[in-house]
Amino acid sequence: MTTGIVEIDLHGCNTQQAQTCIDAALRRATRATYRLRLIHGYHGGSAISTMIRKRYAAHAKVLRVELSLNPGVTELVLREF
Repeated sequence: MTTGIVEIDLHGCNTQQAQTCIDAALRRATRATYRLRLIHGYHGGSAISTMIRKRYAAHAKVLRVELSLNPGVTELVLREF
């Protein structure tokens, strides 16, 4: 997995598919990965963003969930830069 910020485009995914993609990215994340930028959009509803905020706020590898100024993006902070 690349270093720094990893972007994952979740457009077209349902919540289960999005969760599978995010879980896989978290498993592959190394110490060099400090953020996952999850691009989920917001025009099609908020199911994915709600799932991300609820499920990953308490995940062992996630320090915190940050909301972006863009309502279609949520970031998972894995470590401080």
